[in-house]
Amino acid sequence: MNARAAQTGAVQGDGEERNEAVQNGTANEYRSRQRSNVPVSTGGVGGSAVEQASAVRGSLNLYEVAVLFDPGLEIDMDKASGKVEKIITEAGAKISKADNWGKRKLAYKIKKHDFAVYVFYTVEAPPEAVGAIEKTLNITDEVIRFLITKPDLKAKAKAEALAKEKAAKAAERAASSGKEESEEE
Repeated sequence: MNARAAQTGAVQGDGEERNEAVQNGTANEYRSRQRSNVPVSTGGVGGSAVEQASAVRGSLNLYEVAVLFDPGLEIDMDKASGKVEKIITEAGAKISKADNWGKRKLAYKIKKHDFAVYVFYTVEAPPEAVGAIEKTLNITDEVIRFLITKPDLKAKAKAEALAKEKAAKAAERAASSGKEESEEE
């Protein structure tokens, strides 16, 4: 807006709203609304972009957390695994499965250890929780090494389907061989 327009009270804008503001003497209110940084809702389906982003952030992903514990902790293993479980849950994750594989030989030395106690956790967590879990596990003395991965759910489902198919074929073969044996008698 130029200086002359400002002196005369002219309002820049378009349409009926501008004309109405000039006629009613509310040009200053109109200008302040135009200058304000209040976000305008698009009114689209599914809410605003901010609401959609927060909904995406709130979703839980499935992760597998592999933890290698110091083998000298076999006596205090419950305490050490409890500490790791507490770290995971405090980060906002939910442990759905914990699988302790026990003490195993490592392929190579890690922090001067030839053996480690392997524990695998299946975890449902928001994406932000992964960073918090990693930071805390990095400074935990009982943990030699850890790895957080997203499981390949498609491959897992395919493997389960193949296993079911093999089991069905094996059952079918067993049933057909059982019939043949009874016919021979």
